[in-house]
Amino acid sequence: MDSAASYTDGLGNVVYLISQAEPEEELVITASGEVTTTDTGGVLGMLNEIANPAIFLRPTALTQSSAEIDALAADVRLDDPLEMVHALLEAIAEQVAYVPGSSHAGTSAAEAFAAGSGICQDHAHIFIAACRQHAIPARYVTGYMHMTDEAEAVSHHAWAEANLANLGWVGFDPANRQCPTEHYVRQACGFDALSAAPIVGTRRGSGREQLDVDVVIQQQQ
Repeated sequence: MDSAASYTDGLGNVVYLISQAEPEEELVITASGEVTTTDTGGVLGMLNEIANPAIFLRPTALTQSSAEIDALAADVRLDDPLEMVHALLEAIAEQVAYVPGSSHAGTSAAEAFAAGSGICQDHAHIFIAACRQHAIPARYVTGYMHMTDEAEAVSHHAWAEANLANLGWVGFDPANRQCPTEHYVRQACGFDALSAAPIVGTRRGSGREQLDVDVVIQQQQ
C-alpha cells in the first residue's frame, strides 16, 4: 500500500485508494499485519474525532428501526445508560438467533429482527436502531475476531459502538453477547455495513465480477 494514495475520512478511518487501468481476469488485494491488543472491556473512551457523535443518530436504510424494534427498546429502560445498553445487547441476542447464511448484505435491521435470525451484521444494525430510540448515538464497526477453534473465516466480523456520557465510545457485540476483548481488532467504523465496508470499488465496462474473501487470524505469543 506504500504507493497508494491515502487519506483520513470524516469518521477517522484511514482510506487507501488504488486503481487498475488495464483489463484483468483477477485482482488480488492482500492486507496483512501484526496488531497488539489489550482488553479494555470494550471502552474506547473519548476519542479526538472530527465528527460529532450526534451524527450517528441519523438512520440509514440498513439501520432504520421498526415498530417491533422500538417496542423492544421501550421495554429496556434503565436509569444507568451503561446498564441499559448492556440490557439491549442481551435482549437483541435473545430475540435474534445467530444463523450463518440467514441474511445477505442488503438485509435491513427491521427485516432481520422480523425474521428472528441473522449474522453479526444484522445484530449490529438492530443494536444501532435500538440505541437511537434512547437518543444514544451508535455506529457500526467492522474488524476481526480471533477464534481459538477457527483459523480461517469467510468474512470480517462486525459489532457496534455506543457513545455514552462520561465514557465515550464503548463496543458491544450482540452476536457474541459480550463487549470486545483483546481478541478483537477494530478496522473501521461507519453508519452501517455499507459505509464501514473493508473494500469498496467501482468499475467501468461490461463483464461479470465476483468477490471472494479469506480472513486468517493467528494469535502470537
